[in-house]
Amino acid sequence: MYSDVSSCNTYNYGDALYWDARYVQEAESFDWYQRYASLRPFVRRHIPASSRVLMVGCGNALMSEDMVDDGYESIMNVDISSVAIDLMRRKYEHMPQLNYMEMDVRDMSFFPDESYDAVIDKGTLDSLMCGSDAPISASRMLGEVSRLLKAGGIYMLITYGDPKVRMPHLTRSNYSWEIVLYAIPRPGFKKPAGRSSISHLEPVPITETGFLPADFVLDDPDSHYIYVCKKTGETTGRVMYPPIH
Repeated sequence: MYSDVSSCNTYNYGDALYWDARYVQEAESFDWYQRYASLRPFVRRHIPASSRVLMVGCGNALMSEDMVDDGYESIMNVDISSVAIDLMRRKYEHMPQLNYMEMDVRDMSFFPDESYDAVIDKGTLDSLMCGSDAPISASRMLGEVSRLLKAGGIYMLITYGDPKVRMPHLTRSNYSWEIVLYAIPRPGFKKPAGRSSISHLEPVPITETGFLPADFVLDDPDSHYIYVCKKTGETTGRVMYPPIH
C-alpha cells in the first residue's frame, strides 16, 4: 500500500549495486529535480545556516557545495553508494564543512538520537519507493530521520510525490511532525499565457485529510513538492493547513 510504482521503472533504486554502477558510468555532478538556487528560499526560511544538517542520499549532487557557499557550516552527507562517497570525499577534501559517509538511510544507527537540526532529502525517499518492499523501506528511513532530528528540527523532503502518495507515510502516528507543503514548477516550465499564477513561495492549501483541494490547480501539473516536516515532540503528526480561499 501507499507505493507509487507508476512513477518507477524496472531499476531497483534501493540497491547499492545499481547506484555504484551508475556513478561509475556517470561521474559528472547531477542534481535531482531542482538545483539549490530554486530551493534556496525554502531552505533559508526553515533551516538556519548554523544548523547541523544531514543530507540523505547525497549522490554526486552540487546541493551541499552550494549550501556551504551560501553560508551553511556543517553538512554530513550519506549515500548507499561507496562509489559516490569516494568520489565526493576526494572532490571536497578541501572543504571542512562537508563530510561524507557510506550509509544506508534505512539504518543510520551510527548516529546517536537527536544528532541533527535538519535532514534534507532530495529524491531519496522516492528511490526507496521504487525499490523492493517499498513501504517497509520508507518506514525504516522515516523512522531513522525522526530519531535523528532534535526537537524543533526540520525534515525537508523534495519529491515528485503528491500528497496522496506521500502524506500517508509522513503523517503516521509515530512521527511527531507538523507539516507545511509547497509546490514548485519543474526547471524550465513555461506557464501558459493568460493563466493566473500562484506564488510557489507560499504554502499550498491542504484539506483536513492531508490532500490538495479538488479545485486547486497547480501552474505545472507535474510540479515538485517540498514537504517541510517540523519535529514537535508530540505523539501524533499534524498537518498545518493554510487557509483555502
